[in-house]
Amino acid sequence: MPAADRLMADYPEVNIEFSCGQRLVDIAKEGFDAGVRLGEQVAKDMIAVPIRPDMSMVVAGSADYFKDQPIPETPHDLTDHVCINLRLPTLGGLYAWEFEKDGRALNARVDGQFICNDPDLAIDAALSDHGLACLPDDHLEDMIANGRLIRVLEDWCPPFPGYHLYYPSRRQVSSAFRLLVDALRYRR
Repeated sequence: MPAADRLMADYPEVNIEFSCGQRLVDIAKEGFDAGVRLGEQVAKDMIAVPIRPDMSMVVAGSADYFKDQPIPETPHDLTDHVCINLRLPTLGGLYAWEFEKDGRALNARVDGQFICNDPDLAIDAALSDHGLACLPDDHLEDMIANGRLIRVLEDWCPPFPGYHLYYPSRRQVSSAFRLLVDALRYRR
């Protein structure tokens, strides 16, 4: 049973409201008790509690796509590939694919005919042989496990802090909120 379901079953007097979107929100300014972001996006003055394990980005394409294309060995090889771009409202533009190896970071601006603002559309495009997609591992792990997509450049995609629940450090928290934090906390 998901943690939020357990909490609501055990404490029916606790109300939880979710507001989902891709834009970055100032939770204090907009009246939220807490938010969820990737660990590296949480402001330093916030308390951050991990609620998911670390993640990594995955570059993947279909087996049919790779019938006519060589497997890229480095991010520089992506210039010879059709890539599926993702437009993120949090970044204000196209996502630059982020890589790192041996402590050396590299951002790649990729080209392709398909641009979308939804990970599911990018996955559909990759599954339909339209190019390579670069998304967080939790979006692609099932398709890689069942062989529908082939992961490439894995050694260039190190882990990074996964999703965190965050809230202002200066705020007094209620016992119900403490219960929510404890129920959602990821335990390694």
